[in-house]
Formats: sequence, structure tokens, C-alpha cells
Amino acid sequence: MRVYHGSYTKIDVIDLEKCEIGKDFGRGFYVTKIRKQAEFWAERKGLSRKTAGFVTEFDFNENAFQYFRFKVLQFDGYNEEWLDFVAINRNPKATQPTHDYDIVEGPVADDKIATRINDYLAGKVSKQDFLNELKFIRDTHQICFCSTRSLQMLDYIETPTDINYEISKIGEQLVEKLMLDNEIDELQATDLFYNSNAFTQLAQESTKLYKKSWEEIYGMLKKEIQKIV
Repeated sequence: MRVYHGSYTKIDVIDLEKCEIGKDFGRGFYVTKIRKQAEFWAERKGLSRKTAGFVTEFDFNENAFQYFRFKVLQFDGYNEEWLDFVAINRNPKATQPTHDYDIVEGPVADDKIATRINDYLAGKVSKQDFLNELKFIRDTHQICFCSTRSLQMLDYIETPTDINYEISKIGEQLVEKLMLDNEIDELQATDLFYNSNAFTQLAQESTKLYKKSWEEIYGMLKKEIQKIV
């Protein structure tokens, strides 16, 4: 199975010690089979670090779900068992690891759900009311690799097309900014960007510009446009 991890940078070496605690399934390395979901997290994490973000791809050996060596827990959707497990892991009062599973698979508690989990933990919403709310949540997916040995079931995939994804995301933001600042339509802004020296440099992987914030690249583009005018 092809799976994806969205972050502010490429992840080719996984260190569980650097993984955050207090996540849905505990501390571990998280991936998803839904590329769009990983792209969202890449963009979000990138904004916090002033980068374009990056989606790293892996090949996951699904035999891990049946392999006796691994202790696996799988949730087939938002249900009571999932809620109880996530609530335990997200409880800020927990000081020790809450489980000994190697791999956990199930849906995601996004920001909205996480806020409601806090309400549930604080006794502001009943379990039944919360479960009723979860029925209307769109499908999400995540797999958490909680132990070092479980990581052997992931193979890093070198993807040369990733730079094209980063350039595309940056280009969308730059074109929109050009439209607003210069009061021009999308076609004019697109032509201006793709015919610029800034784009030429951005498209060259050796410059590493695609790892910088779109604001920084826009500064280069803006200076170039001013010289032309």
C-alpha cells in the first residue's frame, strides 16, 4: 500500500523519539493512504515553519496486519472503541505510554473532533452525544507506527515528482498574490509568474527555492516585476 506523511520537510529517516506525544494513537510515526490528507498536513506544517511543506511517500507492507510478530489494533470507523482509545491517548494527565501496540490504524481526530474530545474529557458532552456527532464526520485515515520494529514494514520511496508538487502549491499562492497586488486577471498573473526568472530558479531543484516560504519567493518576483515596469 502506498502511504503518505505530510510535514514541513522530507522524512527519509524516522526517529520515534522526535515524534509528538498526546496524539490520537499515542507517540509514533503517522501516515495515511489518503494523499490529499497528507497534502493538507504538509501545507499546515509548512506554514508554521515558513516552508512549502513536503509529502513523503512510503510503501507499507500490509502483511504487518496479519504478521504474528506485531501487536496490531485496527478501527473500522468512528465508534465507541475508537473514542475511548483516542481519549486515553489525548488525555493531558497521562504521563506514561497508554498501550503497547506496534501498529494502530483508524480514522483521524481533526481539530474540531479534538476540541470535542477535550469537552468530553471535561464532562461537557456525553459519550452518546459525541458518538452521534461522529456519524456525520467525513472519512479520514491514519496508521501509527508505535514501535521501532514496526518501522521495518515501511520502505521510503524516492519521488522526484515531489518538487513539482511543491512548485505547484507555491505557484498557486504567488499567482493569487499577483492578481491582488496588480489588479490583473488569473491568466495575466499566470503568464507573469511562469515567464519570470523567479520561476526559472524555483524550477531548478539545485536552488532549493521550493523549500522556502512563498512570501520570500514573492519578494524576488516583486523586485523582478518592478524592474520590468
